[in-house]
Amino acid sequence: MKLLASYVVGLIFGIGIAISGMANPAKVTNFFDVAGIWDPSLAFVMGGALVVTFIGYRLVLRRSGPVLAPAFQLPTRQDLDARLPLGSAVFGVGWGIAGFCPGGALPALGTGRIEVYVFVAALICGILVAKAVQGWTSPRATPA
Repeated sequence: MKLLASYVVGLIFGIGIAISGMANPAKVTNFFDVAGIWDPSLAFVMGGALVVTFIGYRLVLRRSGPVLAPAFQLPTRQDLDARLPLGSAVFGVGWGIAGFCPGGALPALGTGRIEVYVFVAALICGILVAKAVQGWTSPRATPA
């Protein structure tokens, strides 16, 4: 059942990305081109997502627990380390340069455009590099 639910949610997300035009990198890069051909549609897509998320969290968290899991898994950390702003900056720069974010690139794989495949390959390489760097920089547990 979890697999089916994941498929349906992913399908709805992908359809939303396609309908909103966010699978088209020109829509994203034009949003960042405030001195040229500025396209505000990305702001409307993000605003709509924020509204849906805000309402969704309020409704879902009223429940005693999730439908397909034993408990809610919510973040508990309150501190801010250097990884969050650094990772956010790298994400934003990459998004602005490529015109794709991971959420928009995966549904765009269905278009067959080579730049999408290049982006997703670079995304996977970036994930692997980040995991390797995280492994090198994380404190090691000392044997007891």
